[in-house]
Amino acid sequence: MQLHELSPAPGANRRRRRVGRGTAGKGGKTAGRGTKGQNARNSVKPGFEGGQLPLTQRIPKLRGFANPFRVEYNVVNLDVLETADGTEITPDTLKAAGLVHHKGLVKVLGGGELTRRVQVSAHAFSRSAVAAIEAAGGTATVVPSPFGDRRPPVRGNALANR
Repeated sequence: MQLHELSPAPGANRRRRRVGRGTAGKGGKTAGRGTKGQNARNSVKPGFEGGQLPLTQRIPKLRGFANPFRVEYNVVNLDVLETADGTEITPDTLKAAGLVHHKGLVKVLGGGELTRRVQVSAHAFSRSAVAAIEAAGGTATVVPSPFGDRRPPVRGNALANR
C-alpha cells in the first residue's frame, strides 16, 4: 500500500448540509431555524445568555480577584524613620504618629538615609534597610506577626482594617 492509496473509510466523511438554498432540498425556507424569534434572525451575539450576566464576565480572571494568600505590608522607608520621634520605633509608634495608615504588618525599606541611632522593630526588613540601620549604630528587630501562623486578611476584607 502506498501513501497515495490511503483514503477514509466509506461513510466517514459526509458533505455538510447546505441549508437555505430553496424548498427543493432539505433545510429550505426556514433552514432548520424554526419560525420567527431571536434565533431565527442573525442577531444573537456569541456568549449572549438571554440578558443574564455571561459566564465570561462572571469568572474572576477577567476582572481580577483578591488573592487570599497575599501578605500585604505597610511600607516605611528610612527617611520616614529619620523624621520619627524617639530612638525606639515600633509599628505602634508609627501608627500613633500617622506614618502608617493601615493596621497590619510593617516592612522597612532602604529608601533614603538614616543618620541617627535608632532601635527599629518591624515585621519585615529589606537587606539594604538592615545594613543602613546597623551602619548608623542602631538595631533592627523582627517582630512576630500578630496573626500567628495564619496569614493576615486581605486589605479589601472588612476585617482587615479593624
